[in-house]
Amino acid sequence: MKWLLIGFALLLCPAVAKADPCEGRLPDRAGQTFSGVVRYVGDGDSLCVGPGADPSTWIEVRLSDFDAPELHSPNGRAARYRLSTLARGRTLNCVAVRGRNGRVIVYDRVIAACRLNGRGVGDLLRAAGGQEGGNQPPRLDRRPNMR
Repeated sequence: MKWLLIGFALLLCPAVAKADPCEGRLPDRAGQTFSGVVRYVGDGDSLCVGPGADPSTWIEVRLSDFDAPELHSPNGRAARYRLSTLARGRTLNCVAVRGRNGRVIVYDRVIAACRLNGRGVGDLLRAAGGQEGGNQPPRLDRRPNMR
């Protein structure tokens, strides 16, 4: 009986969800360029780009030029919705950059400046009313000149 109850309890417990489906190899040097269609939006400043439907080719990106409110904060879900509305299904051109700690990869994401139709995604988010409120304010030196 004890084992039956334990088994039933395990069935009721949800499986641990993966934070995001992005499994592609990350660019590991500043200046590396990559592009792809936005396949997934994790929060207001993180997304995945990839060439097709296979998550093993998706690159997880942390936008370098916009610091959205954290997902669990009062404006976090609105920030994710704004980024999703702006970018999901559209092609971004990105360049890997160094973060404030000098690294290109942080928390299994590449820090990158991304452009949509020639405009910085951070600038587009601000123009759409996006409010910053993440871990740090944007810095101009994190917005490299991209052609």
